[in-house]
Amino acid sequence: MKQTPYYFYDIDLLRQTLNTVNKEVKGSKFKVHYAIKANQNPGILSEIRLAGFGADCVSGGEIKYALDANFPADEIVFAGVGKTDAELIYALENRVGMIHCESLQEIQVINELAQERNLIVNVALRLNPNVNPLTHEKISTGLKENKFGFTAQEFNELRDIHADLMHVNIVGLHFHIGSQISDMSVFVDLCERVEELATVFESEIGELKYLNLGGGLGIDYFDPDENPIPDFASYFEVFRTCLTVNPSMGIHFELGRSIVGQCGSLRTQVLYVKQSENKNFAVLDAGMTELLRPAMYNAYHKIEHLTSSEEKEHFEYDIVGPICESSDCFGKDISLPKVKRGDILTIRSCGAYAESMSLNYNGRDRVESILHSASELLEHNEVLSI
Repeated sequence: MKQTPYYFYDIDLLRQTLNTVNKEVKGSKFKVHYAIKANQNPGILSEIRLAGFGADCVSGGEIKYALDANFPADEIVFAGVGKTDAELIYALENRVGMIHCESLQEIQVINELAQERNLIVNVALRLNPNVNPLTHEKISTGLKENKFGFTAQEFNELRDIHADLMHVNIVGLHFHIGSQISDMSVFVDLCERVEELATVFESEIGELKYLNLGGGLGIDYFDPDENPIPDFASYFEVFRTCLTVNPSMGIHFELGRSIVGQCGSLRTQVLYVKQSENKNFAVLDAGMTELLRPAMYNAYHKIEHLTSSEEKEHFEYDIVGPICESSDCFGKDISLPKVKRGDILTIRSCGAYAESMSLNYNGRDRVESILHSASELLEHNEVLSI
């Protein structure tokens, strides 16, 4: 049996999801970049690159992940509110396709670094559209109180100096309003603001040649089997019908969670079962070091009893990890068939922001992952032991 805990990736589902995205954007000028922050597992990146996606990176390290996975440099976009000089130099020297700039000082630094290397670099301005994504406050990025993007004051100052920035080519706009968005009306609101701000850009800066609308489409954490693939059709239809800016211009997206979220799970073993007067605790060998989202966001992940059991009666458990923090809890009062020491549980929808956010807190080693394709195993007459 594979040593627990470990990440388990359903590559067949990942491929189906990638194929669905490609089907929905076929025949359009939409270009999807995968947001590497969701999951940087090399096997996952390889599948996504083979599907023809670009890469969205928010650090120099993520640019390296993308290059190592053979994403073409000109299909890499580099975002992030706090890029270091070293990261910017790395991006410039590797000729990434676009830098998304988030502040007035940043664009001045980019200009200086590019001038030192006798380069002219393509830049898109990230603007904050002040659109409420109707999601968790800690993954909301498009409101005026959030740290991301040019402020209105900075944009006004840029209007006066942009002609003097000879080593940046300001070609477009970038937006990203948040994550785990399920209400499509939010994207309609975004389109309305984009139309307004595109007009301002063209009157104050120049021709709009590039537009990146970020990502944010959510997944179904409560019923992953019923909805294994997000509603990409409705998502892209919003932008087809609501955007009228320069129809000949390519529209870029940065999808992460919606691509990989459902293909991954965290498999873990029950170490101990504890009982008190009013609580049952199942203590796992996985903890917040392997899945931080519940501790950080109070996020819900469906938990299932993977070990075969004849038990029909269900009991309620607090599912907790071994980390020395009270927040190391995956769920309270979770109904499961009777749990005993050695049982295997699976925590669903861990393809995004589980492995990529993993820690070695408490001196714990990073855990391994399995990439599983039933069709390939069948083709080679192999059986995966779990």
